[in-house]
Amino acid sequence: MENAGDTAPAAGTPGNTPADAPADATSATAPADPAALFGPECLDVERELAVFLRRARASSGEMARQVHPDLEPAAYGLLVRLEDAGEQRATELAGYFGVGKATISRQLHALEALGLVERRPDPKDRRASLVLLTDEGRRRFTRVRDARRLSYARKLAAWDRGEIAELARLLHRLNSLADQEE
Repeated sequence: MENAGDTAPAAGTPGNTPADAPADATSATAPADPAALFGPECLDVERELAVFLRRARASSGEMARQVHPDLEPAAYGLLVRLEDAGEQRATELAGYFGVGKATISRQLHALEALGLVERRPDPKDRRASLVLLTDEGRRRFTRVRDARRLSYARKLAAWDRGEIAELARLLHRLNSLADQEE
């Protein structure tokens, strides 16, 4: 159901003419109603992304607990990255996630204490170390990841493979835009 604020103003109303629209959507003169500039579809996207992100955060917390009862949800992402990209320096992880060294260090110490990751000297620079999943960390993570993938497969079973591919393509496109802003 649409809210009154979710519809674009009629053509010719203030905030809906090219002369009223700023060249840059982030400028201080942007209309108060984003639908006037982008259309109600963008508000629909915002609303659906908000629901998706809320569910994703809850899901990350649950997956983290399945890996280990004491694992923080934010640290689960480190396991995902280490599984996907392999061993890395803590500074590379901090850069990838866009967080400070202190945040990564705290999360890595917690993961080490749980026996999920370990550090080894970087053969290219002995002053630095590489972070990698332990065998136990990989086993626990893989079990949870495979269960999550099975859940996605079940939820998308009625979808056409082309629709699934299109969803993946569009999500990749959206994520690429976010990467360009950083």
